[in-house]
Amino acid sequence: MIVHGVWPDGLERAFTAYEDALMDDDTAVLDALFEPGPGTLRGDDAGLLRGHDAISAFRSGRGGVARRTVVAVDVQQLAVDHALVVGESHFVGGGRGLQTQLWCRTDGVWRIRTAHVTGRPRAFDRSIWRVVGDPLVRGAATGPLVGVRVAVKDLFAVRGHVVGAGNPTWERDAPVSTESASAVQTLLDAGAVVTGIARTDEFAYALAGRNAHVGAPPNGADPTRIGGGSTSGSSSAVALGLADLGLGTDTAGSLRVPSSYQGLWGIRTTHDTVPRDGLLPLAQTFDTVGWVARSASVLAAAAAISVPGPGVEVDEGALLVSDALLDAVEPDTHEAFATWLGASGRTVRRVDLPDLDDLAETLRVVQAAEAWRNDGAWVEAHPGALGADVAARFAAAATVTAEQESTARARLVELRRRVRDVLGGGVLCLPTVPGPAPSRTATDQAVLQTRAATLRMTAVAGIGGLPAVSAPLLTVDGAPVGVCFVGPARSDRALLALAETLL
Repeated sequence: MIVHGVWPDGLERAFTAYEDALMDDDTAVLDALFEPGPGTLRGDDAGLLRGHDAISAFRSGRGGVARRTVVAVDVQQLAVDHALVVGESHFVGGGRGLQTQLWCRTDGVWRIRTAHVTGRPRAFDRSIWRVVGDPLVRGAATGPLVGVRVAVKDLFAVRGHVVGAGNPTWERDAPVSTESASAVQTLLDAGAVVTGIARTDEFAYALAGRNAHVGAPPNGADPTRIGGGSTSGSSSAVALGLADLGLGTDTAGSLRVPSSYQGLWGIRTTHDTVPRDGLLPLAQTFDTVGWVARSASVLAAAAAISVPGPGVEVDEGALLVSDALLDAVEPDTHEAFATWLGASGRTVRRVDLPDLDDLAETLRVVQAAEAWRNDGAWVEAHPGALGADVAARFAAAATVTAEQESTARARLVELRRRVRDVLGGGVLCLPTVPGPAPSRTATDQAVLQTRAATLRMTAVAGIGGLPAVSAPLLTVDGAPVGVCFVGPARSDRALLALAETLL
């Protein structure tokens, strides 16, 4: 290792200990070598982590780093107890990286106060993309979406490519698509370009955005939190500026959840309004097509060319609010929503929805029965091919009896009627999810609990077969939380227009 400059007493030992611990993934030593307290910083291409606790949580879930050798170090002593260290690394697998660290000595002990890491260049982030191009597919030369870059969820057929469904075993045997799905082709015909095929949770049977095979796409709004799924890769691509529009699906919240978690605009369209040909289904009774975007205008442009007109209008008078839904959210989210609602200038009318547990359980049973009918034979023929969480969900789906499904379907008809009657021509307004996205280091059990709580809220639109727009209107604990607007069937465009006025 070439050293430029002079090490202050004791700093070389601390730097070497840090490098050794990094290669050994010794998180305890790494934690001890970062200054305690909220002022410690660590940044990389994914964002900035503030505070020792956030850095420690990130590190514990990282799973180590690529093997590397420090080949050169520049040391600049800034004061008696402060030094800047810049290290140049060569990775065993090729490529170079840089690390810049501000070391501070307190009570004779050197620790890192601020660090910035520049990793080796990546062709693309595998947790976000399965296939990417520049572009992957060109659209028409003219049209309302010219210049719009689209990330396509890996459930839609893209001509010349396979549908990977978030699972490498499925992807390996999947046939090459000879035609693009209608939802894809409509965007291309309007001038958009497909930047790439984006990752999804396996078979879209999840809401967390944690893929056991390629990892979790980053949260573009807060790198310390999960990004949400199952339209996970598309949402991260949009939030990070790698795409302008994410094409996805929403069965039980798979567009609304990542939209809320990452501060995006998102819409699930009225069930059966946008064609689903060329889409690998999860549960046809609830599967809908939709999009995420950083702005309402891009979302509206996608809806304008994809959702058949003219649609229906909405009652723009009082916003409908359910106390049961507000009771289902976390206290800080409830407070933020109440503050926003009070400042919106809109009158509010309280409404009574069917029991939320009844809605969620009915959706769960019908969804599970259809998911098993669609994919159960493949799951049984490929033991061990699924990640643990999705495998457990399919195992539960396999136990749904014909009688249970029949009962749930009869209940679905009644609940759908009741939800639609409650809304009438009005707009139901609620927090999109119970609270901010869970930490990236949250336990599987904690994520499952969040999923269950979320389904109690997202099931309203799912059971109703209704359009829902998630707008990035709240901030809770420094992280985004969406406000969701659920409208009458086929009010998609009018609903989006109303939500935009409330920004």
